[in-house]
Amino acid sequence: MKKFLFLLIASTITLHGLDAQQKKDVLLTLDGKPIYADEFSRVYKKNLDLVQEENQKSVSGYLDLFVDYKLKVAEAYVQNLDEKDSYLKDFSKYEEQLSRNYIYENQISDKIIREAYDRSLEEIDVSHILILVNHDAVAQDTLIAYNKMKAIHERALSGEDFTELARTTSEEPGADQKKGRLGYFTAFTMVYPFENVAYNMEVGEISDIVRTQFGYHIIKLHDRRKKDPPISVSHIMVSSQNDSLSEIAKGRIDEIYALIQQGESYEDLARQYSDDKATGRNGGKMRKFSKGDLKAPPFENAAYALKKSGDISEPIQTRFGWHIIKLNELHEMKSYEDSYVELERRVRGGDRAKVITSTVNKQLKEIQNFRLAEGNEEFLLANVSEDILERKWEYTPAEGVSDRVLFTVEEKGYTFDDFAKYAEKRHKSIRPHQQKISILKLLFDEFETKSLKEYFRANLEKQNEEYATIINEYRDGLLIFEVMSDNVWTKAKNDTLGMESFFNARRGDYQWKERAKIESFATSDESMLKEVTRLWKEGKTSEEIKKELNSGGKVNVILTEGTFEDGDKELPAGFEFKTGISNTYSVNNSAMIVRVLEVMPAGPKELEDVKGRVLSDYQNHLENEWMKTLRDKYEVSINKKTLKRLKKKLES
Repeated sequence: MKKFLFLLIASTITLHGLDAQQKKDVLLTLDGKPIYADEFSRVYKKNLDLVQEENQKSVSGYLDLFVDYKLKVAEAYVQNLDEKDSYLKDFSKYEEQLSRNYIYENQISDKIIREAYDRSLEEIDVSHILILVNHDAVAQDTLIAYNKMKAIHERALSGEDFTELARTTSEEPGADQKKGRLGYFTAFTMVYPFENVAYNMEVGEISDIVRTQFGYHIIKLHDRRKKDPPISVSHIMVSSQNDSLSEIAKGRIDEIYALIQQGESYEDLARQYSDDKATGRNGGKMRKFSKGDLKAPPFENAAYALKKSGDISEPIQTRFGWHIIKLNELHEMKSYEDSYVELERRVRGGDRAKVITSTVNKQLKEIQNFRLAEGNEEFLLANVSEDILERKWEYTPAEGVSDRVLFTVEEKGYTFDDFAKYAEKRHKSIRPHQQKISILKLLFDEFETKSLKEYFRANLEKQNEEYATIINEYRDGLLIFEVMSDNVWTKAKNDTLGMESFFNARRGDYQWKERAKIESFATSDESMLKEVTRLWKEGKTSEEIKKELNSGGKVNVILTEGTFEDGDKELPAGFEFKTGISNTYSVNNSAMIVRVLEVMPAGPKELEDVKGRVLSDYQNHLENEWMKTLRDKYEVSINKKTLKRLKKKLES
């Protein structure tokens, strides 16, 4: 999260129109290095809405933040954090993502993204038969598997029952039970080659033989239907994190459900009793979702079983606990435009990306004058040992071998030495292969793709001002994360003695409010509280009272027990901190009575009680002290004339 925030502040999407004068104006120098007005103007406009302090929204106020930002970047370079592995890894990732917007990939992927969207509007129901064969099996094994599937395919086409064929011939685990049935699925559920064939079939049709990474398949399409639209629901949850709480949770959810059936407000009950605090404060409302989004089939199935807005489910159990679900709204399906960002993420993260990569490589080869040397396959087989199959290959440079050029991009040659250094590291983390030629082909294709893109990106930063600006701001944001991590966050976390000393010097800032150990009863029938009071005075325990008043399957009262601090939601507004039985309070259209067993006065907290808050405060303290040293270390000079022009331009 911290890294994301720094990148958000340090990055931009487009350059704002700036006149030529502003572009060459120096706003300040940092140890003699110029920093220009156009950069400040761009960052100021973009981040103004993120600034929380009013005194920092002015140009002068924001300039202080900007200078601190530049001081941190300068210090990161001094500490050589631009050479740190974590930085290099993250920067490479962002560089890869950003460069897609220039020349390649986006146009290529739009067609595939549109296809995914169209398919996501429907679900198809299929069965299949699978004959297993490894993705890099030797030709003989591949042929055996293919011929086996070919014979099964002919039997299916001749009219034999597909279900029985799947049960008796498919090598899919559990085929004798599932009989090949996969049920309904939509885009992105299956591997792309399988999905591609299935979505292009007619109902009742049996496919040709399909090759995937798992082996050979034949597919039968049973049905296709429109996909259910997303829905919005509310829920009341009672957590059951372990077996010992399960029975208690079931009892509490049944009580709440009974209150709903008796006409009490669902939203008020969610606010008062739901253990999902994030949704509870909003009456239980959740964000909208579609089937599969929550990864909780019991919840999703119960939610989609509700037909009309306002319908409420019976209590259902998931791995999180017990829920009562209320349907709020059935939504329309998202448009292509509204779905684009999420679809693009899934396309690039799945096996559709291979199609994009292949097309991109072809395009980059054309525009960058790519030339492949002859005889590479034989050369690699001769100079890479069988150890690569065991993930044990180590590269040893050799005269006449290492400098052999495998391909060129423009005038830059890429040698066996370049490939071998990549392959030596990479081959240890890819899936096992049975054939040396198979793993070498994979590694060479990856190296070729990597080289083409790196060459393109290196020249793009030199040639495209917009790209150079954006990538530099990403670079600065990542460096700030690294320098803050090393000099503030990690330091504070590891300095337990320093944090303890900081806490002891500021104990007055960490105080308990007044607290009370209580038992309370809430009800929609205020007359019930007179019974509670009477039974308490007769010496009955609260559990005994709850059991007596909630007899006959009807929930009349809800019991809450615990120790709570002034301001906690379990304590009613106007709560009096004194022992004994209270008067009646009004809470969310219910009546409540409280028995106070013990009152604990306000007083100091121990470090363990507020460790998270103290750590955050200590980090802020260390950052403030560190920034003082940076301001002393570096010479910052502000150009007052440029600043005056900026104020006039930006504050008018």
